[in-house]
Amino acid sequence: MSAEDKPHTPPKPVRPSVSIGHMVRKYWPTAVTTFVAVVTGTVFYTLGQTRIYQAEATVMFDPRPPKPLGHRVETIVDLGTDNYWGNQEYYETQYHIIKSRRISLMVVNELGLHNDLAFLQNTPSGGSPKGTSAKVSPERAADELRGRIEVQPVRDSRLATVKLKDANPDRAQRILSALIDSYVNQNLENALENTSTASDWLRNQLDTLNGDLKTSEEALHSYKKQNDILSVAFDDKSSMLSDEMKAVNAELTRVKALLQEASARKAVLDSVPENDPRLIQSSELMKSAVLTSLRAQFEQASSERDALLGAGKGKNHHEVRASERRVRSAEAAIQKEIQNIKRSVARDLEVLGKQAGGLQGMLNKSKDQAHSLNQLEIEFNRLRRNKENTEKLYSLVLERTKEADLAQMMRVNNISVVDRPLQPRSPVSPKVPLNLAAGIFGGLLLGIAAAFIRGLMDRTVKVPDDLEEEFGLTFLGLLPQVASGLFGSGGYKYGYAKRKRRRGQPVKEGKPELIVHDQPTSNVAEASRAIRTNLMFMAPDNPHQVLLVTSPGPSEGKTTVACSISVAMAQTGQRVLLVDCDLRRPRIHRVFDRGSESGVSTALLGGSLDEAITPTPVPNLYVLPAGPIPPNPAELLHTEKFRQLIAELRGRYDRVIIDSPPVVAVTDPTILSTLVDGTVLVVRAFKTRKELARHALRSIQDVGGKLVGGVLNAVDFSKIEYKYSYYYYRREGYYGEEKADAKTRERALEVVAGRRGSSRDTNDDDDNAAASSPAE
Repeated sequence: MSAEDKPHTPPKPVRPSVSIGHMVRKYWPTAVTTFVAVVTGTVFYTLGQTRIYQAEATVMFDPRPPKPLGHRVETIVDLGTDNYWGNQEYYETQYHIIKSRRISLMVVNELGLHNDLAFLQNTPSGGSPKGTSAKVSPERAADELRGRIEVQPVRDSRLATVKLKDANPDRAQRILSALIDSYVNQNLENALENTSTASDWLRNQLDTLNGDLKTSEEALHSYKKQNDILSVAFDDKSSMLSDEMKAVNAELTRVKALLQEASARKAVLDSVPENDPRLIQSSELMKSAVLTSLRAQFEQASSERDALLGAGKGKNHHEVRASERRVRSAEAAIQKEIQNIKRSVARDLEVLGKQAGGLQGMLNKSKDQAHSLNQLEIEFNRLRRNKENTEKLYSLVLERTKEADLAQMMRVNNISVVDRPLQPRSPVSPKVPLNLAAGIFGGLLLGIAAAFIRGLMDRTVKVPDDLEEEFGLTFLGLLPQVASGLFGSGGYKYGYAKRKRRRGQPVKEGKPELIVHDQPTSNVAEASRAIRTNLMFMAPDNPHQVLLVTSPGPSEGKTTVACSISVAMAQTGQRVLLVDCDLRRPRIHRVFDRGSESGVSTALLGGSLDEAITPTPVPNLYVLPAGPIPPNPAELLHTEKFRQLIAELRGRYDRVIIDSPPVVAVTDPTILSTLVDGTVLVVRAFKTRKELARHALRSIQDVGGKLVGGVLNAVDFSKIEYKYSYYYYRREGYYGEEKADAKTRERALEVVAGRRGSSRDTNDDDDNAAASSPAE
């Protein structure tokens, strides 16, 4: 595709961000009105306020008051802890006490403020209070006084400034003086009262502790006497028992070792065979000298017997028999000795067992004595500790009682008055400069906020970006606003005819719908041709032959847009038919001065289509009016005859443009959107609400209608949204009158939407001239 055949897509406009500055410039009357109202209200409010005077006094909190009785005797006043935060807590407490209801009640009762009508009404000096008598309780008057008191600490010091506001400067001084005196006296009286209460309590406790001390001493003495506890310390007795238990335990361990040894010997002896002395090999048995001798005799006798038998003497030989008797005798002696050894070991084992049992009994007895001693010590220590604690507490209370009596005699106050209140000379409120500055600043902020809020509340479609960003709709182009009232005299708003009339040039008369034909070099005509170009090259391989032009609501310019597009397409040499399918409020026949006797409705009811279609003053443009208004327009559009009508018109004309009713008002456009190649949605700038446009889009999309794009109609370029952007430059004076050739008209397509001509056959000089022409 060549450069000339490429579709003319309008460049994406540089849309200025919706800033607060734009909102204020657009809705500046709202901002100015709000500003003036706020400033005026501030002035009247400031001038209407009563002059208030403020009396001030300074007090000091001394954390180290004088101590005539020494540092060990505490003062009657309390300053909290010695750390920083403890002191801060004390200071804050004193600030609240100054503003407390108790201090205020003391001042009210002292000065009789609850009966002072001037004080209750805060009457200025020289003024007269309203009414003759005041019936107010002291508590209510105290609350009124508290509302006028302010305590402000002096930074990095122990000072505090007490302030009181009143319309009468003399009354302010008098009340503040009474307040400071009441606070200082109350602080001392509270300390004295607390000290007196503490002293009485200490005396009662002292009597009680004296009785408790005597009781504990008698209980301790009785316990020592009952358990025969001498003055010997329990630790010495515990040491003696411990040494005894160690000795017994050592002996018990030794005896248990011997007992274990004897048990082992007995076990070994029990395993020794008695029938054959030659098998005796136990070391325990060999320790016996008697057994060793008998075993030697047994072995000698056995050797002699074996020798005789080896010499060939028989068992009955007298020598052999004598030798056999010696063997038997030695063997019997050995067995008897073994039995003696076993009995001896058994006796030793028995003795050791009894000895171990006795030692164990001694150890257990010692343990029982130690436990008893511990139990006695526990009870003894408890009684002694009770006695000692009671004695210490008695001594402490006695000492504190004497200190409290001494402190009560010393009337030391840690709060002193540094500066007595003076009569104020000038009022502290109203602060006229500050109030005016606040009113001006607040008026500016509120004015800007009011303008911005009003801008946010405006939900109408304003700029092409709204079509693309809010609805995802392709932007086909825009048409400037045409003043229909002026057009009857040959002009339109922001345009061509008004400027020509100022130049003294003749102006052609016509209708706004035919401005593309009557004023071919006007901005509206160029904008219409830009829309035509976008429609023609949007689908070059499958062009939109039948187009539906509709709008979300009435009076949004869909008929004007349909006529402008039709005229622009007819100017390209195509046969174009403009069909009026608004069978409820048709207008096409009035635009072209045609009758309404025949049209779409008559063609659907069997009338002649050729008679219904009429030519127009615009070359290549034909019109099919709506005809007589039927009672059932939607049913007619649903019929098969209407489908056949559309098919027949496709065969006769290159382009068929259908004008329809609004989408939201009736269902006719949704029916038509399913029968055409594409639908063009016309939105009126600064009038069509976004919700209404979104509803119209949804209605078409729900029935399967194809949306080609949207046209923004009746754009007012004097609006702030267009002043600093490049949506559109008006260049109607650039082309001249009626002398613009076809090449110049094609170049005008590139001027619309703020874009310079880019055709290949346009020279640089013409382009520069087009770009430099002024935009109005």
